Amino acid sequence: MIKTQRLATAAVSKVLAGASLTTVLQDTWHNHPDLSEQQRGAIQDLSYGVLRFYGQLDAILGLLLKKPLKNKEISYLLLVALYQLEYSRAAPHAVVDNAVSASLGVNGSRGLQGLVNAVLRNFIRQHATLLQQSTESEVGRYSHPQWWIDKLRIQYPQRYEAALEASNLRPPMTLRINQRRTTVKEYLDRLSQLGMSARPASDEALELEQPVAVEKLPGFAQGLVSVQDTGAQLAAKLLDVSDSMRVLDACAAPGGKSAHLLELAKVELTVLDSDSNRLTRVSRNFSRLGLEAHRLIHGDASRPALWWDGNPFDRILADVPCSASGVTRRHPDIKWLRRESDLLQFAAKQREILDALWPILSSGGKLLYVTCSVFAEENRLQMEEFLRRHPDARPLPLSGAEIVDGQLMPDSHHDGFFYALVLKV
Repeated sequence: MIKTQRLATAAVSKVLAGASLTTVLQDTWHNHPDLSEQQRGAIQDLSYGVLRFYGQLDAILGLLLKKPLKNKEISYLLLVALYQLEYSRAAPHAVVDNAVSASLGVNGSRGLQGLVNAVLRNFIRQHATLLQQSTESEVGRYSHPQWWIDKLRIQYPQRYEAALEASNLRPPMTLRINQRRTTVKEYLDRLSQLGMSARPASDEALELEQPVAVEKLPGFAQGLVSVQDTGAQLAAKLLDVSDSMRVLDACAAPGGKSAHLLELAKVELTVLDSDSNRLTRVSRNFSRLGLEAHRLIHGDASRPALWWDGNPFDRILADVPCSASGVTRRHPDIKWLRRESDLLQFAAKQREILDALWPILSSGGKLLYVTCSVFAEENRLQMEEFLRRHPDARPLPLSGAEIVDGQLMPDSHHDGFFYALVLKV
């Protein structure tokens, strides 16, 4: 446990200094190839958990300390241990003893072992009181930055609390069934035979009761299923594709929505992304699923002149870069890495992409604008401005009771997304 605490502490420290959690963990696995699967799982759980509840844990630590520690790494180690004491099944005395031992390896920590021991034991003794006091600040109560809370309260006064709470849940593992190769019922039977429980999440998706490694999913390597959030699965259906259509997925990687489009209809699909490495992943995923795109292009969606062949598209999926504020339960580091000023930068790029794609859509064609954001600057306000700039654009209604004005808020079964379907007249 000492090694996992130390490595999780180092991961949290790097993220709060500005690094992506995904990148940090990849570097950790690379630098420590001797880690067992169990140790990797523990480090990942601790890192994700501390960042998921950082607002609460940091508020509790502030109550336990007379003044902030100058040694940041000891502070982060205490956050890791507090997460274990509050959210794991580890024996409290073992968590405390290991944290004290782990602190010995921290630079500049001489003389702080007694403090680590005292802080954690005080938390155990005053547990209920500290939990209550930590909720007195909204950052402590919701474990989101204050600007984020304030913005959601203004934009969604009736729904912001539920969205914040849902964003701190562990995400479910949802499977999209490849209807070209099997059915939901057949796959549910295969899961049952292996002792895995699942419930229908839609007419072509299942939500696992307990997440597992993809290698353990029956038929995964043979392309029977893909892992994709239920909310993300709406995109391909809303785009309303049919056989022989020319379709563009303009910001495609990692390719889940592209693959879903090909599962739904035999379209002539052009897959575009600005990241060549991520396009390689898309290609591998297509091979696993037994699917084939018309073209895979490394290019910038905002500069069609560099890659477009001159033939207009019948459908365009514009799943544009955004703050990713709707998927923070899968990426809890986003909450603490994003700044309010980032929204304007994303909105500017989104506008550039939309205006560039609109001329290459055929008359009578449809464009689906998608973000995994919950902020209106990237969503409703963005589309309102787009419609004002383009008099030949007509908004179309969207099906789905949970979608309100295009916004799908995160809940226990899906992430947060925005959808806007526009017809070119």
